[in-house]
Amino acid sequence: MHHPPRPRGAVAVTDRVFGAYSLHDEPGLRLVAASPTRAWMTGTPSSFANRCLPLLMANQAGWLVCNDVKVEVTWNGEDAHAGLTVRYDSDSPAYAAMSHFGCGIVTWNLPWVFRTPPGYDLLVRGPANWPRDGAAPLEGLVETDWSPASITMNWKLTRPGHTVTFAGGEPICMLVPQRRAELETFTPRLHARDDDPALRDDHDNWAAARGTFLRELSAPGSAASEHGWQKDYFQGRRGDGSRVPQHRTRLHLAQFPDTNS
Repeated sequence: MHHPPRPRGAVAVTDRVFGAYSLHDEPGLRLVAASPTRAWMTGTPSSFANRCLPLLMANQAGWLVCNDVKVEVTWNGEDAHAGLTVRYDSDSPAYAAMSHFGCGIVTWNLPWVFRTPPGYDLLVRGPANWPRDGAAPLEGLVETDWSPASITMNWKLTRPGHTVTFAGGEPICMLVPQRRAELETFTPRLHARDDDPALRDDHDNWAAARGTFLRELSAPGSAASEHGWQKDYFQGRRGDGSRVPQHRTRLHLAQFPDTNS
């Protein structure tokens, strides 16, 4: 099939390959496109957290590295490497969690070398909206378009004496490619409310509708009580009722086919 030439310097979507080069025949850990669901969100009363579209979109915005077998880690509060205890129910996997840095930090050496397109970094972070009692994910931004090094995922334990469990199949890491230096192209500015009359009026319309909805929500038989929640943002509707043409409610990330079996 003939494809028309692209302008010089243009990057086609198909050129944006996110490569994971396995360092082991059986990596153990799995790479999967992130899901919009979170158990704690579904477990809220009437699953109300699933009505928050920004949460749902952030949940999906990357690829997850999933733990293979259950591991329990406990920190005694000391900075020494031995201050962290790592326990597996079975034999330790090839890429086991370990105390590498000390200071109550548990580390996974990820069994891949990642490659992003030229000019793209890789944000290595904790799974979005996946709270874990007693441990906080440490984030890193890596230039994976040139570095030949494998990378680690690290969690800082925050409560000495508290055992933190990472279950088998649970995500331990989220991978998000991002264009290098793009953040630095933004110019922060503060504006007075009247600097953009259209935005001001749109916000006022939204705020008035929101206030009316909340006042009527507790009134039996009202339209608000029938609907239960206001869907303006979920449906991409501005304050004046018009719809946003490019509004999205779902991401569709491609899977890593070789790591899903």
